[in-house]
Amino acid sequence: MQNQYRLGIDAGGTFTDFILADRKGGVRIFKVLSTPTDPTMAIRNGLKLIEEETGLSPETIVSNSDLCINGTTVGLNALITHNGAKTGLIATKGHEDSIEIRLGHKEDGYRYDPEYPPATMLVPRYLRRGVSERVLSNGTVHTALNEEEVREACRHFLREGVESVSISFVWSVLHPEHELRAGEIVREMMPHVRLTIGSQLYPQVREYTRTSTAIVNAYLAPILQRYVEAVDAYFQSLGARHPVRYFQSNGGLALGKVVTDQSVYAINSGPASAPQAALWLGEPWAMKDIITVDMGGTSFDITLTRDGRANVSKNIDFLRYRIGIPMIQVETLGAGGGSIGWIDSMGLMQMGPQSAGSEPGPASYDQGGERPTTTDANLILGYLNPDGLVGGRLPLNVEKARKAIKTHLADPLGISVEKAAFGMFTIVNNNMVNAIRRVSVERGYDPRDFVLNCAGGATAAHITALAREMGIRKVLISKLASGLCAFGQIISDVKYNYMAPAPVRLEGAEAAARLDGLFNQLESRGTEDLKSDGFTDDNISVRRSLDMRYVGQVHECTVDVEPFEVTEAALARLKAAFHARHEELYTYSEPQSAVEVVNVESAITGAVDKPGRMEIAPGKGAHAALKGTREMIFNADGIAHETPVYDGALLGAGDRITGPAVIQEVTTTIVIEPGWLAELDASGVYLLSQHEAHAARVLADAVTEDA
Repeated sequence: MQNQYRLGIDAGGTFTDFILADRKGGVRIFKVLSTPTDPTMAIRNGLKLIEEETGLSPETIVSNSDLCINGTTVGLNALITHNGAKTGLIATKGHEDSIEIRLGHKEDGYRYDPEYPPATMLVPRYLRRGVSERVLSNGTVHTALNEEEVREACRHFLREGVESVSISFVWSVLHPEHELRAGEIVREMMPHVRLTIGSQLYPQVREYTRTSTAIVNAYLAPILQRYVEAVDAYFQSLGARHPVRYFQSNGGLALGKVVTDQSVYAINSGPASAPQAALWLGEPWAMKDIITVDMGGTSFDITLTRDGRANVSKNIDFLRYRIGIPMIQVETLGAGGGSIGWIDSMGLMQMGPQSAGSEPGPASYDQGGERPTTTDANLILGYLNPDGLVGGRLPLNVEKARKAIKTHLADPLGISVEKAAFGMFTIVNNNMVNAIRRVSVERGYDPRDFVLNCAGGATAAHITALAREMGIRKVLISKLASGLCAFGQIISDVKYNYMAPAPVRLEGAEAAARLDGLFNQLESRGTEDLKSDGFTDDNISVRRSLDMRYVGQVHECTVDVEPFEVTEAALARLKAAFHARHEELYTYSEPQSAVEVVNVESAITGAVDKPGRMEIAPGKGAHAALKGTREMIFNADGIAHETPVYDGALLGAGDRITGPAVIQEVTTTIVIEPGWLAELDASGVYLLSQHEAHAARVLADAVTEDA
């Protein structure tokens, strides 16, 4: 029975999702409410629920699992709420305020807004200490490190009760010895604090980005350390034979020690697994261009894969803090099932970004919430089962939902509760469509060339409306959609990123030899790290990227390349790849201009065995799954129509359902608008297709009926 299971856990703002897979292809999903004050409690509650439904004790599952994987929002929540550790910064004297100067401007979108407030500093001014030292841009030492000033900084931090220290010096990536020696002094005088050394965490050119990244890492490290220690200890008490793996923002798995040392990689760990899951779902149809949207209780996350690869971002402002390390590109919007409806000063209805979360939750949860939310609107529109969510374990109070919408929206606006509910539904959809456009249209992609993939418990009620608005004609909805990120974790690989500065022009044999040597050095280190983790050459792979620019440009762009020997002749391949990427991003290139590299990076991946794919038995026809009808509203007129409701558990492979209709799965509700056709595949995925002829016929019938 050993290694029979694989367990994925994804902690969200409202729900914590559990995916339990076995080697025979059986995959089950479970959901419990998140416990923000004690994230480990949700894990205990989830394993207890699994035991109640399967008869498998937590000890049986954990001790017989080859992998237990955890994606957590602990770091993200700490950054959002500014509830991280008390952090100190040791910087080159005169550069203590680089994180406040922020390259001389505010982040994009607010650069010229004089009323936009400055970001809250994670390290306040009195905890930033400058020390005498200076390295020049060629790596030579101009001023030696003043060790006594480092010791004085430590004494100051000890008096102030600092929990974590970050060190970032100018040009330390070319001469890290000063940072390393300062780190030795900190460890000597402050042995109990967490220490982040900028040139080790993010060895890349750009002082502000490196310093900011180091500060964010130090700010989160004690929080992640306590969380990882608690989770690891709990799983060890259950008899775990293998260490818990944690999902990282770069789309790969890592051990707890790596997560505590490199906590910045855990910031967006939850939604970062969505692209991997999307590609797995689309594989039977050879789909590789997929936009995944994940609407949970609190937020709406969007990721994009093009040609089978997820978009990766570096050097971005995340929650107003510059982070340099590579992260799966996730666009996040405050739009979830708990998003609160309100009326602005102009008398217009708005949705979010405020959320009711899990405590107290939407008004219909009957847990003390009084404000109208997206979930309450969907309940009034008839989309959600009034008997409750999550298989009835989360009852819904229709009257509480109606009262909340009536009191706060319908009566003030002078409209019916039904029209107000549809308005809430429409506004939150428009907010999500705008976010999808930011990921696709604004980055040069036509969303009509993509498939829309549904993730998150609340998304399926909105998915056909979103696809219709975007002009997308195909939609994927897995039976595991509400826990898709947890599923993405159990099919993901171990991945580490290794970086090095490489300021060199792409000219001559010396430049080629330097680049080739750097890549080989990084990849040898990564391969050894993975081998010590139990991997072999057969399941280790490498991807390379270079930050490149035309000589004289201020900013560079990242160019992905396959591994190959970098010879003088091969430099032409690198130049061609850069010209192509530059044109893709900015619509032009300059082949006649000289090209230079700023940084290089190797992503080393250790492939993990994948669990079996879900198999659904052939169906007996959709009529066998028909539960009855329910009044639903699909138009702004607020008029309800009897609409068929199907039990997803009774549908089989090949069964087809024409909208309007609703399919009730245990942990999600699929709303199929008029003009859409849903077919369940044997892999457990609904493929929804839009049919213009059918849509036109339904519209004509509706007009005739109204007449």
